Amino acid sequence: MVERKALRQQLRAARRALDAHEHARRSADICRQLVNHHRFRAAQHIACYLPNDGEVDLLALMDATWAMGKTLYLPVLSHIHHNRLYFLPYAPGELLMTNRFGIPEPVLRSRRTPVVAKLDLVLAPLVGFDAQGNRLGMGGGFYDRTFAYLRRRHHWRKPHLLGVAFELQYCVSGLASEPWDVPLEGVVTEAGVRMF
Repeated sequence: MVERKALRQQLRAARRALDAHEHARRSADICRQLVNHHRFRAAQHIACYLPNDGEVDLLALMDATWAMGKTLYLPVLSHIHHNRLYFLPYAPGELLMTNRFGIPEPVLRSRRTPVVAKLDLVLAPLVGFDAQGNRLGMGGGFYDRTFAYLRRRHHWRKPHLLGVAFELQYCVSGLASEPWDVPLEGVVTEAGVRMF
């Protein structure tokens, strides 16, 4: 197995290497896959992300979410709990501020933050994934720490976690998993939906 840091660099470079037309085409295919998936259809509270570093662009899915009367949430870095995320509701035109990584996020307007268990579906960006649902992220552990409680659940699981990636991010040889990793229920690429 390739060392995680080297693999992360390789996969990030591969997704950034997609030309603008190909990136847009593949992103549109992924958005169509997601909008037609039963997890998306059944969900009312959906978290996604704004694209960064060559990630899949979900702006078309965001438009579909709003058009269907669902509530959309975006991740916000927690200022209280180190390396965890909040997910705040976001509607078109609302103010976004840039976080310490240069990624736009909604502005926290009160001390009361939404509970992540309210979310029905989380569409998680990733750098790589394998056939067992292991996810290689950017290395900060934000999603794993935020959703660590899901590892202790055996029956009721909310929210559902689906990874979003290009097919070129699939790691055929597998990824080494760590005890703290929160596995994905599935991954959506332009080639289809893999449920684990």
